[in-house]
Order: sequence, then C-alpha cells, then structure tokens
Amino acid sequence: MMPAMKTPAFFTFQTHSIVASLCFGLACSGVSAQDIPTVRVENGASQLLVHGKPFLALAGELGNSSSGTAAEADTILPHLEKMHFNTVLMPVAWDEIEPSEGQFDFSIPDHWIDVARNEQMHLVFLWFGSWKNAFSEYAPAWVLADTRRFPRAIGVDGRPLEILSTLGEETARADAKAYAALMAHLRQKDATDQTVLFIQVENEVGVLGVGGRDRSSEADRLFGEQVPAQLTTYLSSHRETLSPELAAHFHPGAGTWSEVFGDAADEVFMAWHYGLFAERVVKAGKAAYPLPMYMNAQLPAPFETAGDYPSGGPHPLYQAAYRAAAPSIDFYAPDIYWPDFAHWVNLYKAAGNPVFVPEARPDPAPWNALYTIGETRGFGFSPFGVDSLEEGSGPGHAISEAYATLAELSDEILTAQPAGKIRALVLGSTDPRPSQTVALGGYRFRAMLARTWPARELAATSGGMIVIQSAPNEFLIAGSGLSVDFIRDPNTDRQIAGIAQIEQLSYDGGKWSTARVLNGDQSDQGRRLLMDGKEFHVYRVKLYAYTTANGQ
Repeated sequence: MMPAMKTPAFFTFQTHSIVASLCFGLACSGVSAQDIPTVRVENGASQLLVHGKPFLALAGELGNSSSGTAAEADTILPHLEKMHFNTVLMPVAWDEIEPSEGQFDFSIPDHWIDVARNEQMHLVFLWFGSWKNAFSEYAPAWVLADTRRFPRAIGVDGRPLEILSTLGEETARADAKAYAALMAHLRQKDATDQTVLFIQVENEVGVLGVGGRDRSSEADRLFGEQVPAQLTTYLSSHRETLSPELAAHFHPGAGTWSEVFGDAADEVFMAWHYGLFAERVVKAGKAAYPLPMYMNAQLPAPFETAGDYPSGGPHPLYQAAYRAAAPSIDFYAPDIYWPDFAHWVNLYKAAGNPVFVPEARPDPAPWNALYTIGETRGFGFSPFGVDSLEEGSGPGHAISEAYATLAELSDEILTAQPAGKIRALVLGSTDPRPSQTVALGGYRFRAMLARTWPARELAATSGGMIVIQSAPNEFLIAGSGLSVDFIRDPNTDRQIAGIAQIEQLSYDGGKWSTARVLNGDQSDQGRRLLMDGKEFHVYRVKLYAYTTANGQ
C-alpha cells in the first residue's frame, strides 16, 4: 500500500470560508473524480466501486463509545480483521474534531485510518454532527451552551429539547464548516489509498416527543405559511413513485402544511427541514472531497407514531421530501432492528436506493447478510456493536463464519449480482411457512430447515443460503441449516430435475477444490442437498433435467 500523505493533524481556521482557505478539489491530491469510491445501481444490483472495481462490504458498526480514542483502534481493528470483517463503520464526532470553535484536531480518525491500512481494512465514517439518535450530545460544548446562537427545538410543552433545531442558521453553517474541514483533511490523507469508502451524514435524525415537530416560534411561523413550491412541484412530478402513505396525504396545490399534507403535516414539515439542513452539510463536504454520502434512519416499531420514533427522519414513507430538499445525498439506508428484515430492506430498494444496511441486530446477522447480498443484490451489510463480539462463540462465531464464506465467494457474487444470477432465502423455526422457494436458471430451490437423520429432529433453528448460477445446470450454494430440494421450473419446461453431483468445496490460495463428494446418506440417497446444520459451507450442485418414458 502507498504511504499516507502527511498533513498536520491539528490546525485552525479563522477565515470566513473554508473553501477559500484550503486547496479543495481532487486536483490537489492528483486523484480524479472517476478514481474515488462510487455507489451505483446496475441492472438492479447495487455496486460499490473502489479503485474502479466492485467491492463487497462485509462490514460491522462499532458501539458509539468505541472509537473515541486512538488507542482503541490498535485492539479493535485487528480483532475484527481476524473475524473476516473487511469494513468497519466508526463514529467521528463533531466535539472530537472541533473542541474549540475553529480549532480542528484529526489525530484520532487519522490513527484509525493508519491502523485500518495496516490491517488491509476499510472504514466508513459516521458523522455525528448536530444529531445522533435524534439528540445532539455529540455537538461541541461551545455549540450546546449558546442556545441563542444555536437554538434548540421546542417540545409541545414549550420546553427546549436536547435537540438542536433544524432552523438554526448558525448551527447549519457551523456543522457544514466542520464537516467540510473533515472531508478536506480526509482527501489530503486518504484520496490515494481510499481507506475510507463513504460517509454517513448525521445519524438517525428526527424529533422525539409528543407531536413529533419542533414547536419553536420560528417553526410555528413557517408551519403556518405556504408549503414551498420546490417541494410540492417535486412531489407532483413524482406522484407515481411516492409511498402510498405520502400519496394518500398529499393534496397538490398551494396551501399551508396542514392543508397540503393533512395528518402527516408535522412529519413532512420536519423531513423537509432536516433535508434542507443535510443538503447544506453534504454540499460543503462534497466541495472538499465528493465521497458517496448517505443518511440512515431509525425505523418505526409496530404501532409507533411520529415522536415515538424520530419524526422527520428519512424512512421510506416520507423519503421523497428528502429527495426534493437534499438532491446531493447519494442514498438512504435503513437501521433494521425489527424482525421483518426483508420488508424494510425491500422498501428502501423500491424507493430507488442502492442497498446497504448500516445497522442491524447481531444475532440474525449471518442470515440477513445472505439475504441482503444475495436476494436484494446489495453491496454490503453491517451489524451493530461488533467490537463486543467474541470470535469463538455465539453470534460472533456465526458472523465470522458467514463473512469468511462470503469473502471466499466475493468474485462469484460480484459477477452474478448484475447478471441476475444470484438468489437467497432465510428460514427460521418461527416462520409461518415450513419452506421457502427461489427460482434460478430453470430450476426451483425449495428449502426447509435441516433435520437430523434418522431422528428427523430439527438440526437448526434458523438457516439461510445464497444460490449462484455458475454454469448451465450448475450452481454454487452457500449457507447452513437447510435441506434443499431441486425442482424443474414449470415456466421453463415440463421436465423433472435430477441431481448429477453434489460436492462440498474448500477454498485455498484463491482456488476452489472438492473437499467431499456427497452421496448416499449425505444426500438423502441422491434426492436433496443436506447442509450442515451448524457450520457454513459452499456446495457445488450439478443438476440435469429429464423426461419420463411417456413424456410426462
């Protein structure tokens, strides 16, 4: 790897414009815009390009307080590299890099970058600026103490919240200035190596509390005025792609927020103003170093209403307001802690987002990673709190095994995703259906949870698989905990599927080889694939199709 370009870790801005005081733009580093990481969607597949090549982000997010010192990198990153993580999402807090106004210290993120390079890992910076989980505890003390200059949102009871207002002009200016300084420094240090792949802007924004809207006098004044034409024009021109919820509440034409959006007015109002704020921050950052930039969202639990969850965040229902207010944001990503994982990730994909899951529960993470990468053809997945996982037991062991398998298959996955030659499914013992089926390459793959033989008891309480078509009638299947039947797809022809061979593969030195040929009891007498109930493996299955003597 090339050595990092050396820049001072501590410096001061006293100018009115960061753009005027630094050499911004990629020309300063000798790196063109085409060379930096890029996120795109190709043929329905989400792709992250690093040094111009697709990259599969087998990621994990650190706990909120796990990257506040430089020394933590020395133990956390080598530990995660051993567990087969290739990317780590880590907070970079505003109060950490600008403890006094105009004085910036990047020594902590710099050390994390250096250690990540040594471990041949990548980072994603999470900008904890004005908001984190709706609140503003990561803003510097000089911001939080000056409520006249940096106003707070006001609750329905008239009390100030621990939430900076989206309407604070000085707040937006200061946040954007700090973020631009971080991006300028990152360009100088990392544009060549591309250790840092992309950036999360703010974190789970929104207003918590009864009503779910800022009730300050300025917010009330704006709420009583006409909805900006920029928003209504955008929504009208994108009417066919609006979520059903937003479309049902949107009444085109001039009017106040309540007149145009009815019962959804409070939440759309906040989404619009969070979007305007984020646009200022993102534009300032991209002027310095245009890495991909996204926003995440805390999703509502069943029966929650706005204010129970952060009202005005970029979740799928009102995401169109963000697209109107903040066109510079590259994509939106869901933090999925609820059981209906597939529902949420597909909502984000349907809204036009490249698929990346930045936060998720660690216990079902191995299966949800398979689903994200195989079924939605996403470019990455990231469970939360990975620095606390142990390598040899529990969820940590399962994630490590899943990521090791996905890393071995990454070339095949990245080729199959844009070609549409990959599928995935996940099953749990509490699922209402005992089996699931996916179709690929003229066959249907029907999976059930694996059972022990001969007792036929469940060998696993959950299981999942990725299926990749590697050649005509030939498939790579990766996962564990399932038994899989093969059926000729009736949409293809009326033939019968048969198994020619099942091999369990091993990967060494960049090459696949046959570890075992599975026959007899290990394939239920040649009738199905019996996956290991506990361990992840890769299988190569060769099928054939035949017609009975009477042509049936």
